[in-house]
Amino acid sequence: MSEDKKTVNLDEHADKVDLKKRRTLTAATAVMGAIGSAYVAVPFLSSWLPSAKAKAAGAPVEADFSKLEEGQLMRVKWRGKPVWLVRRTDAMVATLEPLNDQLRDPDSDQSEQPSYCKNTARAIKPEVFVALGVCTHLGCSPSFRPEIAPADLGANWKGGFFCPCHGSRFDLAGRVFKGVPAPLNLVIPPHKFLSDTVVLIGEDGGAA
Repeated sequence: MSEDKKTVNLDEHADKVDLKKRRTLTAATAVMGAIGSAYVAVPFLSSWLPSAKAKAAGAPVEADFSKLEEGQLMRVKWRGKPVWLVRRTDAMVATLEPLNDQLRDPDSDQSEQPSYCKNTARAIKPEVFVALGVCTHLGCSPSFRPEIAPADLGANWKGGFFCPCHGSRFDLAGRVFKGVPAPLNLVIPPHKFLSDTVVLIGEDGGAA
């Protein structure tokens, strides 16, 4: 066989090998490209959907206060903030009206609450007080001080909430006293009663 013929045969063999490799590489690249696109698309599409955490952050929260005794407070979390539920006694409710002259906004005209809580008790049911546990001064969390006339709060203290950070005081309806740093009453969140002992915080309504 001549040298020219040998050269032609070798070149044809190389072409066949190169074509086979090219097809294999092309197929592999296509597969990897499809996989890569899928991984890119999933987080992209997922970003269009609200995460469970995001939904939970603004979702209404049920609070069962059936085990809460009169005169006590319980805390739940809604939108990352503490919400207080106080089961007020008749005596606690009776202290509210006489305090009006000592309060900055006794009728809650300047403060935030649903229309159905714009009353002296700032509540749907006078015996159940629901409020954000956040001071309207700088966002601290006041302490629940239900005792009458403690030494550190004075003889005129009828029970309420005291913010130890800067001395703001609120009565048992979350109404701010005159002469303290806090400018407004405590915020009352939207809420409604699902039963006598279950309240849904974060959704407007009323009594069950």
